[in-house]
Amino acid sequence: MKIPVQNKPRGIALIIVMIAIIVLSVLAAAFALSMKVEMKLAGRANSDQQLLWLGRSGVELARYVLSQEASIPGEPYDALNQFWACGPGGPNETNSPLAAISLDNYQIGDGTVSIKIIDRERYANINTANSQELQQALTLMGVGADDISVVSDSILDWIDADDDPRPAGAESDYYQGLNPPYYAKNAPIDDLSELLLVKGVTPEMYWGPSATNHTAAAFQQPKLGFVNSPFQAPDYPFGLVNIFTPVSSGRININTADTNVLQMIPGVDAATAENIVQQRAGPDGVEGTADDTPFQNVNQLATTGLNPQLASQLSRLCTVRSYTFEVHVTAQVGDYKRDYIALLLRNSGTDIQVLNFYWKN
Repeated sequence: MKIPVQNKPRGIALIIVMIAIIVLSVLAAAFALSMKVEMKLAGRANSDQQLLWLGRSGVELARYVLSQEASIPGEPYDALNQFWACGPGGPNETNSPLAAISLDNYQIGDGTVSIKIIDRERYANINTANSQELQQALTLMGVGADDISVVSDSILDWIDADDDPRPAGAESDYYQGLNPPYYAKNAPIDDLSELLLVKGVTPEMYWGPSATNHTAAAFQQPKLGFVNSPFQAPDYPFGLVNIFTPVSSGRININTADTNVLQMIPGVDAATAENIVQQRAGPDGVEGTADDTPFQNVNQLATTGLNPQLASQLSRLCTVRSYTFEVHVTAQVGDYKRDYIALLLRNSGTDIQVLNFYWKN
């Protein structure tokens, strides 16, 4: 008797093989992706080190440029037409070693650096400013009379070492009543943004026009010069960040300061400040060009309409040289890019110190 043999389902083996192939393909793809990510992370880590050293190299390039600038014959000043300030170069710089150097996309190994140098003497020093200078700055900004004394006294209270508040100022007992509470610093300002912690200082006052990035509504009409309403944020023409710095020699460079900062100098009004800028800009009236005529010394301020006797007394407040410089470095390797900032102190052409160096987020 024949025993019937039951036929196995056809194609089951093929299905099992296909499932196995799919599973192996997924595993292989996952492994390849993992390896790609790991290789990318390893490459990024290597690029991070390259970018760091490129950033430091950019700072060294800035130090070299500033060193060479200090030794240019016939140019005992720092001005906006010189190489360090991205100008075309002064009359004696074109034959110097600086003529062969570019501050933009300077090749170092397989990467590049671009640097921008900004002198801090183009600003007034917030740590050495007195009540009169602070009130002058706030008046130029258009701060209301009721707020000027509050902000001025509070800034001075924030910087001084004691806990005794000025008439309109504030010390730790005021700040301890805020939410969250904090203490008055009672020490020099290290970072200008500390002003945002000071009584009376608003973001609009600190940042000026850049406090907001929105465009005014089309229906808003120009102001007529009257006071702001209680619900209207003041629109200052510039902010504290545009005229002050926490680190500098304490003297203002009359070759690089703008008209607002120049008016911080005793005896310099708006008209005199404009004359200073026009005189140093040369015949074309544009700063940072080949025909600029920077001031050789502070006494030349007498030619701008400033009282000659007063001009000769301003050497303790003004200068034609800068000593502290903020260096912005953009380092790039392939598709990776990073920005660094350094602060340099130039004591002489052979003594340029790096005060700090950090990665800009």
